[in-house]
Amino acid sequence: MEYVYGAMLLHAAGKEINEENLKKVLEAAGIEVDEAKIKALTASLEGVNIEEVISKAATMPVAAAAAPAAAEEKAEEKKEEKKKEEEKEEVSEEEVAAGLGALFG
Repeated sequence: MEYVYGAMLLHAAGKEINEENLKKVLEAAGIEVDEAKIKALTASLEGVNIEEVISKAATMPVAAAAAPAAAEEKAEEKKEEKKKEEEKEEVSEEEVAAGLGALFG
């Protein structure tokens, strides 16, 4: 994750995201650098418009935050429905006595 953060820092500073610059940022942060990870990240970022990706990602948390709220509402509704069903299933003592009375005439 720190490799991505380093790339984001370089982008925010207006610097080119390349292996050398990313390595400098990570070393300055005291992170042990893995050359393979740096190469993989820089290769995957080639041709990517980071500003566009950031703008799209900025809208994602809003949608993601709405999903748990909707799920929570559905769970509440299910609990209420279950509670109503349980209330319907409960039989009063008088109804039970009347039913037993019918058995023994």
